[in-house]
Amino acid sequence: MEPSLARVDYLQVGVTAQKTMRLLPASGKKATQKVVVGDQDGVVTCFGIKKGEAVPVFKTLPGQKISRLELGGALNTPQEKIFVAIGSEVRGFTKRGKQFLSFETNLTESIKAMYISGADLFLCASYIYNHYCDCKDQHYFLSGDKINDVLCLPVDKVKCITPVLACQDRVLRVLQGSDLVYEVEVPGPPTVLALSNGNGGDSGEEIIYGTSDGKLGLTQITGTKAIPRWEIGNEKKRGGILCIDSFDILGDGVKELLVGRDDGMIEIYNFESADDPVLRHDYALSESIASIQGGCVGKEGFDEIIAATYSGWLTGLTTEPVHREGGSGEELKLSQEMQSKISSLRNELEQLQMKVLQEREKYQQSSQSSTAVSSVPAFSVNDKFTLNKDDASYSLILEVQTAIDNVLVQSDVPLDLLDVDKNSAVVSFSSCDSEPNSNFLLATYRCQANTTRLELKVRSIEGQYGTLQAYVTPRIQPKTCQVHQYQIKPLSLHQRTHSIDQDRPMNTLILKGQFSFAEIHSWVVFCLPEVPEKTPAGECITFYFQNTFLGTQLETTYRKGEGYFKSDNISTISILKDVLSKEATKRKINLNISYDVNEESVRHTLKLIHPKLEYQQLLAKKVHLIDALRELQVHEGNVDFLLPKYRSILEEADQLLEEYKRQPAHLERLYGMITDLFIDKFKFKGTNVKTKVPLLLEILDGCDQDGLIAFFDAA
Repeated sequence: MEPSLARVDYLQVGVTAQKTMRLLPASGKKATQKVVVGDQDGVVTCFGIKKGEAVPVFKTLPGQKISRLELGGALNTPQEKIFVAIGSEVRGFTKRGKQFLSFETNLTESIKAMYISGADLFLCASYIYNHYCDCKDQHYFLSGDKINDVLCLPVDKVKCITPVLACQDRVLRVLQGSDLVYEVEVPGPPTVLALSNGNGGDSGEEIIYGTSDGKLGLTQITGTKAIPRWEIGNEKKRGGILCIDSFDILGDGVKELLVGRDDGMIEIYNFESADDPVLRHDYALSESIASIQGGCVGKEGFDEIIAATYSGWLTGLTTEPVHREGGSGEELKLSQEMQSKISSLRNELEQLQMKVLQEREKYQQSSQSSTAVSSVPAFSVNDKFTLNKDDASYSLILEVQTAIDNVLVQSDVPLDLLDVDKNSAVVSFSSCDSEPNSNFLLATYRCQANTTRLELKVRSIEGQYGTLQAYVTPRIQPKTCQVHQYQIKPLSLHQRTHSIDQDRPMNTLILKGQFSFAEIHSWVVFCLPEVPEKTPAGECITFYFQNTFLGTQLETTYRKGEGYFKSDNISTISILKDVLSKEATKRKINLNISYDVNEESVRHTLKLIHPKLEYQQLLAKKVHLIDALRELQVHEGNVDFLLPKYRSILEEADQLLEEYKRQPAHLERLYGMITDLFIDKFKFKGTNVKTKVPLLLEILDGCDQDGLIAFFDAA
């Protein structure tokens, strides 16, 4: 049965963070549930719905922004006490709004994640985990990378306290007290954790995780190891997962999985036949889903999904039919209800318009006086800059609490702007001087009315590093703009991975010198993405990376006074050598650099590049033939006389053009990589071969792999 869900917008609060909205337990069997939400103005709002209108239960005064909201209470009783994390403090409220707790923790940073189980409170700052029992400090753990979420397996089922941390370095860390028991590798950086079925399943050990690249999985956390149960990829290229809940919205007696994503998608998965969940229904909102819950809110007897969006809208997807079936009397009654609601909304709108005009006039008068002080309106921007493994591009997502007027994008390094299907903004490019100002990209995106979320895609060139800047201007008066900066790193297309293939032919770069562990770590952070800024604990650390464009790999191992970098791509080693030397020189540190070049690695890298090169050359040839073949088709009227390969080009013309448009300069990028590989191979031998590059480009046009390898060997 396909669920029939109608959208209802209940209320708008301030901008909300991830996991800051919950439904309070119903007071009776048929009663509706109250919604409680915390926003970034520091206000906790609790409301119920009566006759389709939001009726407030309580509302707290503004303050510091609320980063998390959880429900708690004694174990095996209704969880109706409200706990909010504000800075480094946890406050508790009753369901009526009376504050009963103000617990100032010993955390030096703001709380990023929180979980409550009975008298146990689990808190996480960026890297630090703390466990409190009855507000007394119990356990502490320092994580190797940023902590995004925390939960604890249900104590009544597992019989011991087992916290699980979701960490940015693609692992779940399972703890016992203050000790790490084991790590669970997951396919992407986990952003959210939830107990399977809301209670950890039959064993209480099953947890569901969602990742920032849109993957979903379930794993069983036993006492000694993790058992993966299922994993769902992100074939539809949707946004990252921000929130998860379990609720029986289909009414079939089995709880469905509700998922909220940062591109505004709400998904319902159910477990109809197999163990793996199946996507049954999805619904698109225009902004990211910060929190999601299933329950009964609008009207008793009708279940619904409640979502809190980034800009603070509380939206319901209800099973209550919009058009009721019934006699004319009921229809008349419904229309009268609707008419009174519409007239009250019109009155409210007129009053708001009058108020806006009065305030605007007031501002104009005050701004023209001799003692005028210009006030810049503050607005919140939610941004995300991440590397996509599938197409080796960076996604820049900008989300504003109000409509965006335009976004100007500027870069001091060469970047390709790629097409995004979901993007309805009009883009215009400005010519820019790359020489005096190092200005390589200047583009303006003009957004359509009511656009609050904009997604851009860029592809960088490894070895060229600098800053990408986005100037965000919303549709508010007086005009104001916020600048956001994003670092393009020297090895920007590399992504962290759990392991690498040790059998590949590897080149090695060895650094030795009078540098500290913190100094060499800061250089690695400067060169590579996804490395935690905090210096790791211990004396030595190893990270593994994979190049998302070529599939080559990199292993970095370093400690105080020495660093070892191994890669099957000699260009990666060359970039590291140049950048690390420059960084050491800036700090006046003398480096002793040695390297071991494996000749076989160059052939290996060429074999990795060649299939991509062949495919792009064939695509370019097909695209160049399309206009001529279409002209032939118009003149002749019939193309049966053409060879099958030309007929297939005409049939697939639209797809070929779309693919070519989506990947501009792809072929030039591959030519550039092969040219760099050629120059770098001989640079390590002390030979300058730049004069032979034109000859190399001629061979590349011929697309002969054996000839290319022979040229590299003979040069």
